[in-house]
Amino acid sequence: MQDQKPENLLNIRHLIDDAKCYETVRKLRWPKEVHCPRCESYHVIKHGRDGHCQKYLCKTCDRCFDDLTHTIFSGHHQPLHVWILCLYFMGLNLSNRQIGLELDLHGSDAQTMTKQLRQGIVVRKPDVQLSNEVECDEVYVVAGHKGNPEAVKKNP
Repeated sequence: MQDQKPENLLNIRHLIDDAKCYETVRKLRWPKEVHCPRCESYHVIKHGRDGHCQKYLCKTCDRCFDDLTHTIFSGHHQPLHVWILCLYFMGLNLSNRQIGLELDLHGSDAQTMTKQLRQGIVVRKPDVQLSNEVECDEVYVVAGHKGNPEAVKKNP
């Protein structure tokens, strides 16, 4: 039996505007100024639109890119607002089944989306870089000497 949403519930997808989603991604991605994701150049011009998605042309490397290039949202058939809502629902700790119901997606599509979002977020998580003064304590770990306590005694 297929899960169905009760008719009296509001479909949250109708509350999300794609234009606002693209604007938000744009502001978060480039808080100061748009730059090329390939060569990092700021010598970029606007180069048309694809719906609400702004396209750009890098004058340094002569490559085109858009608001979603090299993001976890690029290359998918679902609209951006569906991905944003999926992230929101993941933050609320909803199950994949619940997310699928809310977004009118098949359960396997919701599963695929949440998996891709989790993987994409982990892959794009920046490496930790230490700076300034860093302190660490020494730790002595005894391992692999079960049943032979004499092997771990310190020599005088």
